[in-house]
Parts: sequence; C-alpha cells; structure tokens
Amino acid sequence: MKVTEIFIYPIKSCQGISLTHARITPKGLKNFYETAFYDRQFMLVDERGKFLTQRQYPQLATIQVEISEEKLYLRCENNHISDFELTPSIDKELVNVNVWRDYTIAIDQGKEVAKWFKEALKIDISCRLVQQSDDYIRSINPNYSIKENQPVSFADGFPFLLTNTASLEELNQRLTNKYPEEKPHFFMNCFRPNIVVNTEFPFIEDTWKKIQIGEIKFDVVKPCSRCIVTTTDQKTGTINPLKEPLLTLSTFRNTFDGIMFGQNLIAVDEGIIKIGDKLTIK
Repeated sequence: MKVTEIFIYPIKSCQGISLTHARITPKGLKNFYETAFYDRQFMLVDERGKFLTQRQYPQLATIQVEISEEKLYLRCENNHISDFELTPSIDKELVNVNVWRDYTIAIDQGKEVAKWFKEALKIDISCRLVQQSDDYIRSINPNYSIKENQPVSFADGFPFLLTNTASLEELNQRLTNKYPEEKPHFFMNCFRPNIVVNTEFPFIEDTWKKIQIGEIKFDVVKPCSRCIVTTTDQKTGTINPLKEPLLTLSTFRNTFDGIMFGQNLIAVDEGIIKIGDKLTIK
C-alpha cells in the first residue's frame, strides 16, 4: 500500500493543487517547497461571515489556485475575467467567521480580491476572502481529537482526508453495472482528498485505527460523510444530472451518520510525506 497522490486546497472549495511532497503540520498539509501556505488556509464568506462552499456555489470548482513564493495566483477556467495576483496579509481587518458549528476570527483579505471573486463566480451576494489567523485556534471536535485544543484549518472538521483507489474502483464498477451503455467513470478529485493510497481491497480503510505513512504516524478517527459536492465536476463546476456518484454510493455506503467514503486522519507526528511512501497498519 503506497501513496499515489497528494493534494492541498489553499482556498476552501476551490481547485486543489497536486504535490509530489507535502509537509505534515498539526493543521493539515503544507506545500513542501513553498511553506507559506497550508490546506484550507483561506475561504470565502458571505456578508455575515458564514462560509461559502461548492454546496451553494458549484462554480467555485472553476477557480484555479497556484502558489508562487508568497503569493496566490487565481484564475477562473470558464470566465474571461483577468487573473488575480494576491499577496496575503496578516495585518488587515479581523472579522468574525462561521464554519459549521465553529465561530472564530479571521483576517479579511480586502476589497479587490472580494470583487474579483464576485465577478468570477457571477454571484449576487457580497463575499469576502478570509485567511485563518494563527492567533485564534479553531479546535478539532474534542470527541475525536488526540489532545486538548488541537488545531484545524478551515477544513470541514479534520486536518487530513485519506481515500483508497480500490474503493473508487469498486464504486466505478457499480456505476458501470448500473449504466452499462454509458459506462460512467468518476475520478478521485470529486472526493477532494488530501492523501490517496493504492490498495487491492475496497474500503479496507474502514478497519484502520492507526497507520504510518513513511515516517509519519496518524490516527484514523472518523469516516468522511459525503454530500452533493461529489456530484460536481471539479474542473467545470457542472453538477451531474443523475446525482452520481453520490446516488450509487448511497446504495451500499449509507450509515446512520451519512454516506461514507474516505477516512479523516489526525497526525501524531510532523514531517514530510511523498508520493511512493509506504503505508503500514500500526
């Protein structure tokens, strides 16, 4: 069992960035070569500070994010709007923000980038891009954390999401059986993982409690419940009219807590992981 893909999503719900190496930090993955940015460090909020995602605005999937030194470069794939160069600042206005049940304070990144997102997404509401502040910890749910006040980024709830190639193959096979003429095939990016591992056994990750990737140990703390975002094309922002692959996934992965695919992790150690690292069960 080995790591085959690594992704970070600097801006929540925007396109991910594929990496060959990544730094494991308490909050989540960090770009190995450009250490200024980490996973879900930024997010969009509305005028009340409530987080915005592909659940409400699937066109967020069209926003491409690139990292270069201390800057983020933003591009919209299906809009002729000019690209935007953002130099994030920790010295701007502090604002109250809300992510699910969590309320915290973040750093507003200004009017210009807010205007760019509004035009790029073609939305009617006001929005702001905010950066997580290191001065205000957003904690992992204490029912799952491995120590007190364990931090997490603007991710839905946990620092790392792992998926398994064999689980996706099982899902795609069921879709082929269901739609033999169309033979639909979905890619892992619709599940927006951080770490993808290659195994021979579908959903074997459900049995893991503690794992090690390379030299880094992780606790496997909770299955990931899936939502309508899985039906959004992660390049075009279009929604699958048949609500696939979520509909088929619901026929065999539905639990009391939701439709499950992938596992949430908390890192025990800090360090580097890379593509090709071996995964072992502890």
